[in-house]
Amino acid sequence: MDAWCQDLTRNGPWEPVYLDNAATTRVRPDVAQAVLEAMTDGYGNASSRHRLGARARAALERARAQVAALIGAEQRGVIFTASATEANNMALFGVARAYSRQGRHIVTTAIEHPSVLEVAAALEALGYEVTRVPPGPDGVLDPSAVAAHVRQDTVLVSVMLVNNETGALQPVPEIARLARSRNPRALVHSDLVQAAGRIPVDVKSLGVDLASLSAHKLHGPKGVGALYVAPAVRIEPLIYGGGQERGLRSGTENIPAIVGFGVAAELAMRELPDSAARLRRLSERLRAGLQEAYPRIVFLGPQDADRRAPHIVSAAFPGLRAEVLATHLDQEGGVLVSTGSACSSHKARTSHVLKAMALGDSLADSTIRLSLGLLTREEEIDRAIESARRVITDLAAFLGARGLSRG
Repeated sequence: MDAWCQDLTRNGPWEPVYLDNAATTRVRPDVAQAVLEAMTDGYGNASSRHRLGARARAALERARAQVAALIGAEQRGVIFTASATEANNMALFGVARAYSRQGRHIVTTAIEHPSVLEVAAALEALGYEVTRVPPGPDGVLDPSAVAAHVRQDTVLVSVMLVNNETGALQPVPEIARLARSRNPRALVHSDLVQAAGRIPVDVKSLGVDLASLSAHKLHGPKGVGALYVAPAVRIEPLIYGGGQERGLRSGTENIPAIVGFGVAAELAMRELPDSAARLRRLSERLRAGLQEAYPRIVFLGPQDADRRAPHIVSAAFPGLRAEVLATHLDQEGGVLVSTGSACSSHKARTSHVLKAMALGDSLADSTIRLSLGLLTREEEIDRAIESARRVITDLAAFLGARGLSRG
């Protein structure tokens, strides 16, 4: 057992049931080994002309090809960044600045990741106009409603493929088609962070011009992401300097992390036909177990399994506070879940996604997210169900005995 996995309560080794994979994932052994070898043996600078530099360049391009293959993209179109947050920033700022003469209007949605919504707000402060389209009650966008806001001065439409809180699968291909029917010059960007590696993704089939990715959501290392930029698309860089990454993201490349990203992407792609079906089966098993443990449960997002990602279960437990439930699941049940997006948990108490879905405060405050990873095992799901049953029973009895149940 890893040293960091020692139980701080001094009860010996602690092996949690980790169901917070939408926040981050554990690095796979093959990925960790590749990162270590790149740090110790392939430590050259990819810009150097000697043999170690050549080795680093070869590793960089191999990883670029692996990541491109995961999303059906051209290898040259993949630009490595330090995170998907940076990739989203690069997409929005980069397009807005490059096409400012064409227009200063951007269409996005009310349920995007903060790294899109915060950039949109920053662009508004610079004089751009931003339209944020709300979803339906199930968290899914109406393609016609999104496209209806596209104008002749719209330069970008940004819609994530899988929502990171509810798992709702968004109709990006239809949105892209309708948006271009209203303005053929409008570009389309999609945050693919929660989609790539869990469902089949092809940027050409999606109809997107730009797409953001993250390694650490795919059992790769933290500190590395990527932005796909289609060949005909121009963007202005955020970072200037030595001209690395086609001049779009200067700075010495983080070769070890990039190599790890490439290996993680290749493994995810190789396993995708089996892993997607396995994740779907496990998530349905989890939903059924939670339903039995707490019949009042309300599952958020689309009820049709084909319209939601296979690895995210968003559930409200009326009468129980999400923070209390998550804490007890952790401390007493050994099950690690979240109460929303990890990237926004330190900001507003109520999720902006759940607000946009017009979910009542009481239901929103009782919502937790359970998310599976490519390494999640069936026995872990069964342990999670049993722990949830025990914790929920104890909490309900405690609250009921004191008249504290919330509805």
